[in-house]
Amino acid sequence: MFVDSNAKGAIAEAEITVAAIRLGWAVLRPVNERARYDLAIDAGSGPLRVQCKWARRRGDVIVVGVRTSRLTPTGYVRTIYTADEIDAIGVFCPDVDRCYLIPATHLEGRGMLHLRLEPARNGQRGAVTMAARYEFGAIAQLGERLGGTQKVAGSSPASSTPEGTEVGSHEFREHFGWYLERSLRGEQFLITRRGKRHARLVPP
Repeated sequence: MFVDSNAKGAIAEAEITVAAIRLGWAVLRPVNERARYDLAIDAGSGPLRVQCKWARRRGDVIVVGVRTSRLTPTGYVRTIYTADEIDAIGVFCPDVDRCYLIPATHLEGRGMLHLRLEPARNGQRGAVTMAARYEFGAIAQLGERLGGTQKVAGSSPASSTPEGTEVGSHEFREHFGWYLERSLRGEQFLITRRGKRHARLVPP
């Protein structure tokens, strides 16, 4: 059955709304359509601006287009979302019937995002984004993933020490630029590898 782009957007919003409600989160909608986000989801620490996307599966990868396109008097203008406009991208993939929530800070200016359903066959781990990490039901530290200080009710806060917030080496490598930006804002991180302290990132 053919589904046009408007219907895809409406279905994605509906599925993401249901997924959030099932987790006990409040869902709000903008009164007009001038905002860059489709929904505001409140998981207990204030509303988060969420842009909803329909995505398809290609092999072991869910391909998410996060670039926008609008028609202007001078032609089509293509832009990307920024963390100043939205807090997260909500994704519905009908091929796996699951919803995902990706923090805007993890988009890193990209117009396309690939979520892997299975590990890469060549064993690559760096620069690989696993879909399971962003499933709605798997999000235990939503506020931390969005780069803020809010905490979701019932979640476990990130482990912190006097040397900084602990983060695994794989997570650190995958979102290196994001952690650098947070370090520039004064935060410090203790990088662990296989449960052992490995390195420390401190502000300059």
